[in-house]
Formats: sequence, C-alpha cells, structure tokens
Amino acid sequence: MAFRYSCPVEVRFRDCDPMGHANNAVYLTYLEVARFAYWRDVCGGRGWGDIKFIMARVEVDYKAPAEQGDILDVRLGITSFGRTSFVFEYEVLDQHRGLIAKARTVQVMYDYPTSKPVPVLQEFKNRVSAYEGMTS
Repeated sequence: MAFRYSCPVEVRFRDCDPMGHANNAVYLTYLEVARFAYWRDVCGGRGWGDIKFIMARVEVDYKAPAEQGDILDVRLGITSFGRTSFVFEYEVLDQHRGLIAKARTVQVMYDYPTSKPVPVLQEFKNRVSAYEGMTS
C-alpha cells in the first residue's frame, strides 16, 4: 500500500529491552506519535474538538527489531470507515532494513458522557477521504 503520510520517530535508549531492541509495547507509542501528527496535519488538530474516539483494536506484526538510535519512518493512513469507526493502517520502516512492522488500529467515535459509540461525522469523513483519495 502506498501511504500519503509519514512521520519520523527515533528509537530512544529507554525504548529498548536488555537485548538492545525496541520493546514490543513501545511500538504502540510510535503508532500514537504518528497518529497524532496525522491528526494534527490532515484532520486539523485541535480544531476538531468535537471528534472524540477511543481505541478499540490494535494489531501489530513484527518483522525485524528496531534498535537504539534508529530513525523509523512510520507511514500511515486512514483506509476505511464504518458507521461509528475508522481504521488506520501503518508500516514502520527502518532506513537500512526496510519494513520492520505492520500495524492496524480501529478507532470508534465515542460520546464520553453517555459511554456509547456515535456515528462518524460526515465532515471528518469528507476531509480524510479527500486527503486519502478515497472514492465514496
């Protein structure tokens, strides 16, 4: 898949386990950093305050280890919408070894006061679809 958006992330010393590899759980932080950058740059950042969501699912397939000092390129995009959800897909690449992880997250639009899912806002869907080149 060709992603339109990417975000650099550096593997820090604190990210690594005793074997010198980025701990598997830290990849979720790398995805979050990239997701926040996408949200800010593509979706308008804090101007979308009415859009609240929760993380419903995370899948990560690890292909190779990341190591301290690596600069990772996290490529991502919103690839589909449900009635109340949307999906991000990711590729995490290292400049020397190529693909080191693939991931997928499902976010559900959420009304916190009622603790219930709500429909995806059409304006949000339109903005992302235009950026991603999706057809309706």
